[in-house]
Amino acid sequence: MARNIDVVGAVILDGDFVFAAQRGPGRSMSGLWEFPGGKIEPGETPEQALKRELVEELSIEVEVLDRIVTSRHETDSAVINLTTYYCTLSSGTPKLSEHQEIRWVPRSELHGLEWAPADIETVERVQQQ
Repeated sequence: MARNIDVVGAVILDGDFVFAAQRGPGRSMSGLWEFPGGKIEPGETPEQALKRELVEELSIEVEVLDRIVTSRHETDSAVINLTTYYCTLSSGTPKLSEHQEIRWVPRSELHGLEWAPADIETVERVQQQ
């Protein structure tokens, strides 16, 4: 039976621009775009996990705002439950560590990137607003 993995993702907004990160080499789904974030550790709230992951991955701090959606994506080995949140950057400048590219994308152009399957529902929701 596939294991359940609860993860969080940040839709970081700056005006009409949205922050996107491209998965780095050697990771599953390398080259696909995602909203940065990661696994929720035992004892953490989703918001705490999101803040921790963004400090670890990008050296930034964010303010976590509204929840967008929780989507479910099944792989051969796991069921990924991804909950995304709108966020704003509160300090720091994003730095590459786990990703091969990062960029601010106009909200209207999000569909032009090749997204990881778990992030597609969030992309659709963000573009509708």
